[in-house]
Amino acid sequence: MFGSKEKHAEEHFPVEKSEAEWQAELSPEAFRVLRQHGTERPGTSPLNAEKRPGTFVCAGCGTPMFDAATKFESGTGWPSFWAPIEGAVATRTDRSFFMSRTEVHCATCGGHLGHVFPDGPAPTGQRYCMNGVALGFKPAQ
Repeated sequence: MFGSKEKHAEEHFPVEKSEAEWQAELSPEAFRVLRQHGTERPGTSPLNAEKRPGTFVCAGCGTPMFDAATKFESGTGWPSFWAPIEGAVATRTDRSFFMSRTEVHCATCGGHLGHVFPDGPAPTGQRYCMNGVALGFKPAQ
């Protein structure tokens, strides 16, 4: 579970719904990840193999999160990107599991997406390691 739930509960986002509304709209796994800060098992998301041009969006609110051109194979078992779409994500310190990591969430609805690590490829050196169940994919037209 997320380490600073009290702080998270005080934050406000452009899209806000009750937990009951989120639960009714999301699959049980998407709810667990997006709203309860869970993590999907590595290698389970079909989005990990997605290679088409397009946009990865927040599964909670549909906000565009990552351009497919920034996706790379990290070998971790989760979809990974070297940069988000500007303004799409926000971060906070996650001190759960006796470690300190940078948690990434949707700037529009606050849904937990994953974590960012400083071991990614050029040009940013960042690895946005995202839960596939927290994302959707819209192919380019």
